[in-house]
Amino acid sequence: METLISRFIKFINLNQGEEERAKVLIDVKSNISFSGANLWILACAIVVASVGLNVNSTAVIIGAMLISPLMGPIVGAGFGLGTYDFTLLKTSLKNLLVATIVGLFVSTLYFYISPFKETQPELLSRTAPNFYDIIIAFSGGLVGAIAITRVEKGNPIPGVAIATALMPPLCTAGYGLAIGNLMFFFGAIYLYTINCVFICISTFLIVKYLKYPTKKQLKETNQKKVKYIISTIITILILPSIYFAYQLFEQKKYQHAIDVFMENEFTNKGIAILYKKTLFNQSPKKLELGFLTKKFSDKEIKTLNQKLVTYEINNTKLLIIQDTTDLKSDILNEIKYNNSVLSEKDVAILNLKKQIADNRYNNKELLSEIKILFPKVVNIAIANHSFNEQSDSLKVIPVLIYKSTKTLGKETEKKLADWLKQRLSKKEIELYNQKIEVEPVTTTTVAKK
Repeated sequence: METLISRFIKFINLNQGEEERAKVLIDVKSNISFSGANLWILACAIVVASVGLNVNSTAVIIGAMLISPLMGPIVGAGFGLGTYDFTLLKTSLKNLLVATIVGLFVSTLYFYISPFKETQPELLSRTAPNFYDIIIAFSGGLVGAIAITRVEKGNPIPGVAIATALMPPLCTAGYGLAIGNLMFFFGAIYLYTINCVFICISTFLIVKYLKYPTKKQLKETNQKKVKYIISTIITILILPSIYFAYQLFEQKKYQHAIDVFMENEFTNKGIAILYKKTLFNQSPKKLELGFLTKKFSDKEIKTLNQKLVTYEINNTKLLIIQDTTDLKSDILNEIKYNNSVLSEKDVAILNLKKQIADNRYNNKELLSEIKILFPKVVNIAIANHSFNEQSDSLKVIPVLIYKSTKTLGKETEKKLADWLKQRLSKKEIELYNQKIEVEPVTTTTVAKK
């Protein structure tokens, strides 16, 4: 058993094939500076990444990540923490700050002068970090640190640059600043920060695992002071990172439960969901849903709220938006809030769904109200109709066809039209009369249909 364990330890031993440590530290220090050539390379990489995001080209974005030198100061900070080299840590963080500011400036300038400001999917995907981003950053950082300490660097370095994806979120943050969307900016900066922190932490763990010697200070008091400062920084980095990772994991789990709930309770039953919004950071959490045609009673809504617990969706209130005016307003506000996050195709589909939903009126309810005000009316049919205008645009107007025992007359018809405009909140109404003529039934007269 002991032989088996020793073989396994030898099998996973990272000391095999390790580069001379002094040389590794020289390479790390040479890659943290952002001046001269490195600064030019960074600026050009930012422009390339911004163009790739702007035209939604994955290949161009990958190229920008490969030439980006952003990994250097982050790895340097990890080595500084692992070896208690305060000078290396301070220099690395200063250069990372310079690189971040330069990246933000160049990307903001590019997107500000670019005539194409549509929110492409590649941009949108960098505005909402999730738990998988943490796993990728941490694993990529481990691979990068291991590769740096090897004699044969091999293929991992380019792969790490692509996987950790530091450049795209930084450029997306610049895009957010250029269009004035702070939610895009903060979401992208959050993702960029997560990547930096977890790459740094994974590098620190590899340095500690390989037992790199700590830097000796000239004075013992300075040695203790540096250890105290760096230990504090490590704690500040690790503890919030664990909390952020837990929060993102809980959010991912919660969203999955919501998706299962909607699929089982609505989609599988043929109920089309037109609008969905999840408010995760509120207490209680809120799930807002709007449907194409389905209307729910208060009892059904109460039952659905009770079912949330069976799906492990706790501390959540289900709100069903049933008024079409409110639903339209919420959808348009959501599109505006996300700065045209939806593509033109998505918006067209959404408008079509909304038009279908708006084309339905409660004829029975309207008829009961009209009969009280206009007793001669016995039946109605109302729906939206599209009329072509001279400008080739479509004008949608509600059209009411009514049946009455006697002709209402122009004045009464005008009153009916005015009442309908007020009742339906419409500027125009078209009325058409389909009369029912009734004559007294006698021995010689038959009722005419």
